[in-house]
Amino acid sequence: MAYISGLDADEAPTDRDGGCFLCDATADDISDVERDRLLVLKRDERGVLMLNRYPYTNGHLHAAPHEHVRDISDLSAGQRAGLMELCDLGVRLLRKTMNPQGINLGMNLGRCAGAGLPGHAHMHIVPRWNGDVNFMQTVGQVRVIPQALDESFTLLKGALTSIARQ
Repeated sequence: MAYISGLDADEAPTDRDGGCFLCDATADDISDVERDRLLVLKRDERGVLMLNRYPYTNGHLHAAPHEHVRDISDLSAGQRAGLMELCDLGVRLLRKTMNPQGINLGMNLGRCAGAGLPGHAHMHIVPRWNGDVNFMQTVGQVRVIPQALDESFTLLKGALTSIARQ
């Protein structure tokens, strides 16, 4: 226990210049073309909803606050509520466009918990279908994504307008 309690927290970039793609996606000063390159579906006062460039499965989304903080506890109650609203928007968008049989919502806090970017807390919104994990992932440690990212982005972005009106 002494070893475990003595471990340092994850080192992580602290700003846009440090390489945080979520900070890049939430920034005010980037163009619509750059936002599309980053696969941003929605950016507003709550944060950002975007397609994951390295998805677990087709349609895997990120929802993130503007604030570059490592833990959900570092967000105010209003910021946490805004993050959940973005998650809800992502769930509705996936249900409309991809007809998943289930959806995983989760947050990986810390690198050992699976966080690829441990410095900027964010939620994963992952659509699931029966049988979506198969021998390719189990044996070959390779994920098969049935739709190209740019096609998924176009589909989701196109449906966002009708979802936002609801």
